[in-house]
Amino acid sequence: MTLTQIRAFIMVAQHGGFTAAARALGMSHTTLNSQIQMIEREHGAELFHRRGRRVELSALGAEMLPLARRMVSLEADMRLMLDDSGALRRGALKVGAVGPYHVTEMIEAYHAVYPKINLSVRLGNSEVVLDELDKYVCDVGVVASPHPEDRYYMQPYARYPVIAFVQIDHPFARRGSISLAELSSQPMLMRESGSTTRKALEDALSTQDLHANVAMEIGSREALREAVARGLGVGTVSQSEYVPDPRLRPVRIEGDVVSTHIHVCCLRERRESRLIASFFDAIAGRKGPPPDR
Repeated sequence: MTLTQIRAFIMVAQHGGFTAAARALGMSHTTLNSQIQMIEREHGAELFHRRGRRVELSALGAEMLPLARRMVSLEADMRLMLDDSGALRRGALKVGAVGPYHVTEMIEAYHAVYPKINLSVRLGNSEVVLDELDKYVCDVGVVASPHPEDRYYMQPYARYPVIAFVQIDHPFARRGSISLAELSSQPMLMRESGSTTRKALEDALSTQDLHANVAMEIGSREALREAVARGLGVGTVSQSEYVPDPRLRPVRIEGDVVSTHIHVCCLRERRESRLIASFFDAIAGRKGPPPDR
């Protein structure tokens, strides 16, 4: 089995079909199909179930996929080592993050040390970021809470309180702060269940035997902000990610009882990768400030 065949297998699995995978790899459908068939014939195995134009991983293929991704990642590390004699002068690092605020300052710190490494950023909630780490779509993650599973290496970065924000005409807009009980009495606009900010809020409410009065679930920060501005309810957000808007007013939650804890993470098995380790090293002295008191 060659690395070319392994890459072909990964791309077909990732794109869910031969046509899109062949286009991504810049090869013909016939050539790509032959790469997969050579693996299957050599080992007498079936990696995909072919149902017309649809292609699905077999149970064996699903088991093989993370190993294949790891082999390609290791091969990339080897090339980097041979090409640059141990110096990180070229390469690509993919970062997944729950929001732009923290990752932007991390990228700034990294770029100052390794200006020739190409950084790309994908945004999503914490569940999405961790899933993309598992699939090797991202190399490093920036999430809003630690994850208990040992397969992830988690490094604390900063803590920020969660605040409420309301339409400018809302009664809370004239208040400097509100209690958690007052917040729970309001119709609340919440992010999807995979949102760490939402989980932090629900956990804090639970400790006081309170429950969120969820008026609506909204899948993006931008849409949630617009809904609050139109008076549809009260929103919550990490203080670090609040975007000032003349239509809105931020309101502190008394005692800062709800907070997010920003962590930088990767798969534990990849922590010693030189490229990934370089990211942790570069941001070590750039941890975000603690929240104002």
